[in-house]
Amino acid sequence: MSKALKKPLIRFVKPRETVEVHLPDGRVLSGPRGTSLEHFLMKLPEARNPLIVGGIVNTQLRELTYPIELDVRVQPVTMKDSDGARIYRRSLTFLLEAAFEALFPDVVLSVDHSVSSGGYFCKVRGRPPLNREELKLLERAMRNLVAQDLPFQKDIVPLEEAMQYFEKRGYQDKVLLLKYRQKPTLVLYKLGEHRDYHHGYMVPSTGYLRWFDLKLADDGFIVRFPRRQFADQLLPLPESKTLFRTFRQYGDWLEKLGIDNVGALNEAIHQSRIRQIILVSEALHEQKIAEIARSIVARASEARVVLIAGPSSSGKTTFSRRLTMQLLALGVSPFALEMDNYFIDRDKTPLDEDGKPDFEALEALDTALLSEHIRRLIAGEVVKLPFYNFKTGKREPGDTVKLEKGQIIIAEGIHGLNPHLLPDIPRETTFRIYISALTQLNLDRHNRISTTDTRLIRRIVRDMRERGYTAQQTISRWESVRRGERRHIFPYQDNADEMFNSALVYELSALRPLAEPLLRQVPYGSPEYIEAKRLLAFLEWFLPLENVDFIPNNSILREFIGGSILADFKIWK
Repeated sequence: MSKALKKPLIRFVKPRETVEVHLPDGRVLSGPRGTSLEHFLMKLPEARNPLIVGGIVNTQLRELTYPIELDVRVQPVTMKDSDGARIYRRSLTFLLEAAFEALFPDVVLSVDHSVSSGGYFCKVRGRPPLNREELKLLERAMRNLVAQDLPFQKDIVPLEEAMQYFEKRGYQDKVLLLKYRQKPTLVLYKLGEHRDYHHGYMVPSTGYLRWFDLKLADDGFIVRFPRRQFADQLLPLPESKTLFRTFRQYGDWLEKLGIDNVGALNEAIHQSRIRQIILVSEALHEQKIAEIARSIVARASEARVVLIAGPSSSGKTTFSRRLTMQLLALGVSPFALEMDNYFIDRDKTPLDEDGKPDFEALEALDTALLSEHIRRLIAGEVVKLPFYNFKTGKREPGDTVKLEKGQIIIAEGIHGLNPHLLPDIPRETTFRIYISALTQLNLDRHNRISTTDTRLIRRIVRDMRERGYTAQQTISRWESVRRGERRHIFPYQDNADEMFNSALVYELSALRPLAEPLLRQVPYGSPEYIEAKRLLAFLEWFLPLENVDFIPNNSILREFIGGSILADFKIWK
């Protein structure tokens, strides 16, 4: 060591009574050791705009009740962040449970599925649906709890104690789920006399839950909450009759299978009944695809164009090919029109807010040319199609085609439901299909499974198998994918003539052994680690399906796990 360097002064000292919280923008907060994260972050002038509901402490997601014992780096998590939105919605569900149990102690409440404008559709079982006055009474009870700003008490209890509690309450779905839990303890939250577990963190108290309302819908009601982009307001509630009908149909399927929660699925796997579950699930898919094909044929004289759209990892490719086979079986020959060939030249592509080419924008397609070609094709004319060269970013001449008599066009793309895609084609000339993994199988009556989580896990498995992407890379791109879906797909889903739910009741058990090793490779401390850790904890609820040989080779799930007989299927012209 060079003697020219001055040695730093190192000495033993007594621990400081204070700790420092270092924020991303350079600001530093100081307070007594052991102070909760909430007390630090609520000192920020922007703490309620948007509302802070958690924090990332030294790369780990933490609740606001987390005590700060050492100097730390903290990134606030707000309702506009994905983790923050989940914290708020999870806490609101718990508030709803507590208020409902106090008012209707002998009635079963189930949180069934999400709604597109921000909310969960809920049903009561064991009695008729709540009427308008009862729903108002329930909302007043929830707001009264919010006004009192009561704390959510958190306890870690032995698993056996939790199971005994739920057994006593008559919550057999929760008892069955916990039967296969590997960890010896469970986190229970408490509000008043109500106790429950939830898959993830909560806000500290009821006072945080100011934005919600309850609306009657169908044979249940919707608890509404803000979407991430509008953290302090509730969006108008759309009709979504087709979406509701699709969820209802899937719920009926689950009842036929005798599996309406993950505990029942685990029981079927444990008792070696999963092969039957798989075969019936796949048969129900085929039944629905055949039904859609018959609807198309019934309108084939006027509806000559079938448009298919859906978010990422919905299984659009396999669905399109299975639909084609059903149409062929009914004597209708489809022609596959590739919308990607109608991209405008790359140097003319519109830019997004970051100044980068926005290939997902509708304006990135030559909709006028697409509309003209479709109009001429269904009129029986010969058309010279374009071919888009992705290497050069230029459009080139493609095939020359002419439809045969009775032939229909099938086109798949993210803009398939957008009414501006084909400006010169009458609406009655098209048949529009929305496809997504609209999961309704939930962990239990109160803990729902996100359709987005199912699709992300599908994509992680497929990206590694087909493209060599790591789970970290897929997770890092997911927010951008979701942003495109919110802009270009979800606003138009109600334009569909038919919806297809590509979810399979057994799929997360099949995906778990494939996804877990990939998620465990996400580096600790990376921005994607928090999401990987959450998905790993979620997958732990499912008993793994080790033998995938039972899964048919034309299953939509094969598009993600591999082994699909339809991988090289081509629609002949």
